[in-house]
Amino acid sequence: MNFPANLRYTKDHEWVSLDGHTATIGITDFAQRELGDIVYVEVETIGKNLEAGAVFGTVEAVKTVSDLFLPVGGTIIELNPNLAGVPESVNNDPYGEGWMVKMTVNNPADVEALMDAAAYEAVVG
Repeated sequence: MNFPANLRYTKDHEWVSLDGHTATIGITDFAQRELGDIVYVEVETIGKNLEAGAVFGTVEAVKTVSDLFLPVGGTIIELNPNLAGVPESVNNDPYGEGWMVKMTVNNPADVEALMDAAAYEAVVG
């Protein structure tokens, strides 16, 4: 499995990439493998200010639906427009074309407090 060193991770299997106050969020390679073939991503929280740990959407795979948890507090500003037509990009490229949302982070230091790649890899084994 792939866990890029430039990202931060959560115990709920989301990853975060920070650029200034804007974070890009998706699910990890581990999570997409556990879910199986992803057929739909639903996010109805665009424009909402949410606390860390809040559910910001769901991802639907062939056999299950799973909640998506916000790694840090902030406002969701964008849903990946490609997911509507190509949800399988989450399986094929979870850290690239398969990103899920972008958000404005309330406190960028909160991202640094998340797990690095080595800590996350230790969690998932």
